[in-house]
Amino acid sequence: MGYDTIKYMREDIDINYFKEKLEEDLLQIERELDDVGRKNPDNELDWEAEPADMDVSRADPNEVADSIEEFEGNTAVLKELEIRYNDIKDALDRIEKGNYGICEVSGEPIEEDRLIANPAARTCKKHMNQ
Repeated sequence: MGYDTIKYMREDIDINYFKEKLEEDLLQIERELDDVGRKNPDNELDWEAEPADMDVSRADPNEVADSIEEFEGNTAVLKELEIRYNDIKDALDRIEKGNYGICEVSGEPIEEDRLIANPAARTCKKHMNQ
């Protein structure tokens, strides 16, 4: 859908502002994902934590333990970043489809201050915990 359709749906907010903000956020999240992981070679839509590059047979047991701990930490961080990444991608898709800023529960407009705080928000304040 084109911008005219989007503007018609939500004339009360600046769609271009939110699109730019989401695109900036997406680039930042991608950089953070690259810091703790890599794209899954078998599934380009999935990210996975990178294992430490270490010769375990020659490594000190403490180094191995530290490496495992780091990998587990990266896995946890990666999961949170991947959720955020997918939320942003979904929000950009909603902009293209012309239904950005509409609560997925009630169909009502999402409050502008909520979108400013979280441009990828899917619901209005009333339904934010659903």
